[in-house]
Amino acid sequence: MDLTIPRVLMWQFVVGVVLAAGLWGVFGSVAGYSALLGSLVCVVPNAFLALRLMVPRRDPGAPALIRAAWIGEIGKLALTVLFFTLVFTLVRPLSAAALFAGFIASQLVAFSGFLMRGEQEQKTSNTHGS
Repeated sequence: MDLTIPRVLMWQFVVGVVLAAGLWGVFGSVAGYSALLGSLVCVVPNAFLALRLMVPRRDPGAPALIRAAWIGEIGKLALTVLFFTLVFTLVRPLSAAALFAGFIASQLVAFSGFLMRGEQEQKTSNTHGS
């Protein structure tokens, strides 16, 4: 089983928590929980997309996978908009800068998934190629 997706989600959450703790310590509780909320606004929709792609389908063909990816991406976008709307309307006080810092920092972790995937493929080819 490919563990890249769960690892990326875990690291997105960890980066968000570490950033939130750092901002909490430096700028106070509002910045801390704002950054944590920003991270969650990123991680939860990404987890929805990951589940859509990882759950076994009755039809294993490419069209079913593409359909799952489309539904996952649309759901991810809808959840992101919904969560940002909820945070901006319900959370007071809020630090918008910290919120977006948490979101962006967690989102940037997704790019590391490409590196993790490449590293995993390289290890696999080295063990099978020997």
